[in-house]
Amino acid sequence: MRRTASLVLLACAMCCAALSPLLRWYAFPRLARIPADQYQDMVLEARDATLLDYGTMRAKKVPKVTIVQTLKGNVEAAEKIEKTAGRPVVVWDGLSYVQGPDGRMVSRIPERYIFDAHSQDPVHATGETVDGDPVKRDGIEFKWPFLTQKRDYEYFDAQTRTTSPIHYQGTRTFRGVHVYYFEQTIPWTKVPFPKAMPVQGITPESVARTGTTRWYTTVRRFWVEPVTGAPVYGEEIHKEELRGGTLLGGRSSVTAFAGDVKMREDYIEHTVALVKHNRTLVLMLTSSLPWGLLFLGLLLLSLSLCLEARAGRPRDPAPTEAAEPEPVSA
Repeated sequence: MRRTASLVLLACAMCCAALSPLLRWYAFPRLARIPADQYQDMVLEARDATLLDYGTMRAKKVPKVTIVQTLKGNVEAAEKIEKTAGRPVVVWDGLSYVQGPDGRMVSRIPERYIFDAHSQDPVHATGETVDGDPVKRDGIEFKWPFLTQKRDYEYFDAQTRTTSPIHYQGTRTFRGVHVYYFEQTIPWTKVPFPKAMPVQGITPESVARTGTTRWYTTVRRFWVEPVTGAPVYGEEIHKEELRGGTLLGGRSSVTAFAGDVKMREDYIEHTVALVKHNRTLVLMLTSSLPWGLLFLGLLLLSLSLCLEARAGRPRDPAPTEAAEPEPVSA
């Protein structure tokens, strides 16, 4: 009986030992993926910002500029690209909508981002665009990979349509979450005008004929939860200028927008809660279950060896009773 139980425990120990690396190296890459149909939105604000009044072509202080960013998963497009890419793909149709304090549109820039569902590496395919212009991303955007490392990453900037390093600056704690802090500086760069202009009748082509150009710089900051690779908070010190041309009436430059863009408080709370939940799920696949199964396998192996040792030990012979002497007659 002991030997049978020992063999059963040994088989269970081997199963646990085999499942441990399978969960980490096989199941994790296949289960930890961005859903193809995911939808998310984010509201950011720049308070006490500077904004260009296109009526007077003068910069003025405004109490608030609001930026609404949406990312919508395009399942149909993802399925088409997967057939040729040979791996799970996510297609995000994004929109960055900027509005002034009066609710009027300042700019509207659509974007299509195509990337690997697990690694977040960009996938180059037809339709990869920013504001209708074809682009080829060489770095991440919006999200870091699962199990983010303490190193620099290549990050794509949609305004300049270029990729440059975003630098790891250390470990911090944000709202009770252990995060990695990243920062990227984009120097003053000439960038195209948005195709949707804030003034009716004005187009990028008509502005270009005046000789006026648009320039942009920013300091981009992210606080990233390393297990999920999701930013729990982000902000930009953003500046835009119009330079030269007849549109400025002889001035060399005028500020089009300047402000410290930050996530709105209610979206910070929602994002932190969501990341904490997803972090628990990822840790189950990468740490809790693999190490738990390995420990359980070792425990079952120890019990199996103990039972085997006891089953193979020879039993002591049973003591025999001494025979009673027969009575002796006189």
